[in-house]
This record gives sequence, structure tokens and C-alpha cells, in this order.
Amino acid sequence: MLDPFIVTFHHDDLFPNGNRKMEPEVMPEGKNNGEDFDMQADWRMYYGDTVPGFPVHPHRGFETVTLMIKGFADHFDSKGSKGRYGQGDVQWMTAGAGVQHSEMFPLLNDDKENPMELFQVWLNLPKKDKFAKPDYKMFWNEQVPTITEKDQNGNLLEITIVAGEYKGTKSLDPLPSSWAYDRNNHVGIWLIKLEPNAEFTLPAVSSTLNRVLYHYRGASIAIEEMVIAEKYEVELTGDEEVHIKNGNGVTQLLLLEGEPINEPVAASGPFVLNTMNEVKQAYYDYQKTCFGGWPWSSHGPVNDKEAGRFASYYDRKEIEYPPK
Repeated sequence: MLDPFIVTFHHDDLFPNGNRKMEPEVMPEGKNNGEDFDMQADWRMYYGDTVPGFPVHPHRGFETVTLMIKGFADHFDSKGSKGRYGQGDVQWMTAGAGVQHSEMFPLLNDDKENPMELFQVWLNLPKKDKFAKPDYKMFWNEQVPTITEKDQNGNLLEITIVAGEYKGTKSLDPLPSSWAYDRNNHVGIWLIKLEPNAEFTLPAVSSTLNRVLYHYRGASIAIEEMVIAEKYEVELTGDEEVHIKNGNGVTQLLLLEGEPINEPVAASGPFVLNTMNEVKQAYYDYQKTCFGGWPWSSHGPVNDKEAGRFASYYDRKEIEYPPK
């Protein structure tokens, strides 16, 4: 992945009906072994034993930006915060000095399947902010700017601006320690949807910008003379307009771009620092302190089945809900 990004994960699961306990109604033999990454299967339990997902694990030195396209995620962390988000919501979490969290995917529908799709983008922090106070922020679907426009031939396209700016429309502000908080760093995280035969031009930004486009679903697209098929990504220049022509089906793209931090990166597992000695210190600190411990009764907790989308923060009295 290109600086300032570390890695991006794309999870796309056709989870089955739930069993009233937010678990799969029928568990195929060998599925709930606590480590399921079978990419040939329709869905994965990941590290979940009963509810799919990622039970408690630590992070330090970077941020996670989780785009819940379909389905729901239940968040719990070592600071005492928790929440449920999904169906277009985005969670922006600064791990900073160190935090434990769990990300479980409750199967809320008992009478039908529970499709789930998300992107999780790991965005690096500069050295001065790697030990920022851990925190997270919700970008509720109702608040995330989405622009719908037509190309010169009347074909529709849709741009969802999680980070960055397009034609004067700005994203919500991320957390203050984020590399994306300073708009001069030109961090962009967009979801782009092109109707059949639609054409779209990415604007020129700067000669130092790093830019990558991931084609995750749909027809092939053409960028000048290059054809980009589904499940491929392409690195693009940042100081030139990039013209994209869609094929004859609906196509969905993820754009990641930003000015590089230009600092050394040392990464191992859930820690991203500047040197390997700092990574070793992170492991030592985690073993010693567990980044504040784990205040929840389960390693993979979930909220009540009837709970809606909400965010509860350890340092704020009010519970946050999506705007109506």
C-alpha cells in the first residue's frame, strides 16, 4: 500500500440466517474453529467462535477507518466504549498510544440472510502523533456526503466522500491527531459507483500525491488505453486528471489518496511504528499493561439484539445515535 496508507482489507460475506443469538443458524462442520479465512467459502467466521468477527486484539501507532457498506459491526474497546454501526456508517478510530478493541458481526436477521461487506483502511500516523490519546468517532451514513451527478452523456455516477473533497464538497472532519485532519495532506477516501458506460474524471491534486484506485465490483473500466478488471487495483499519478470510462455494467471503486508522511515504517502484526525497537516496546507494553485491560465479560462481546445503531464513549455521558 502507498504512504500514508498501511494496508486495506475488503471483507465480503454472505452470512446466513441468524439463530436468535446473533450466531449462524447452521454452522457447517469445521467452520467455528476460531480461525476461518477460507476465501473460497461464501462467508467466514474469522476469529469468532460463535458470532463471526474479530475478538479482542490490540493496536498502536496508526488509525483504522472502517467503512460498513452492508451489515453491522459491534464495537467494544479497552477504554470502556462500545457501539453498533452499519449500513453505510463509517468508524474512524485513532489507536495512537495503544488500545484493545473487538469487532464482531452480529447476525441480526433470523428470517433471512445477513450479507456483510466492509473496507478497513489502516492509515498511518506521523511520529509526532503515534502516541496520541486513543479515541474513535462515528461518521453516520446520514452525515457522510454523497454526490450524484451525470456525465456528458447523461450516465449517472455517485461519489461518497469519507475523507477529502470533491468539487467543493468536503468530508466530515476526522479525529484531530489524524494525518487526514490537515486538509493540506489531501487525504482522500472515496467510494465511487458508476452506472453502465458512465465516464468520470479524477481531478489533479499535486505532484507528490500518492493515489491508488481499487476496482472491487462490476464491469471492466478503461483508463486511457489500460483496461482494469474486477479485483484489480492501479496506481495513478496525482498531478494529472485521470479519465475513467466504465463498461456495460454497474461498477464500484475505492479511491485512496494522500500526501506521503515520508517517515520510516516498522510494522509487525497490530503495531505500526517507526523502528523495530519501538515495535518490540509495543509488544512489551501490551504484555505488561494490556493497554488498560479488558472491562468486558467476553473476548467477543455483542450488543443486545434489539439495539439499534449507537455509539457510547467512555469519556462522554451522552449516547450518540444517527441523526433522524
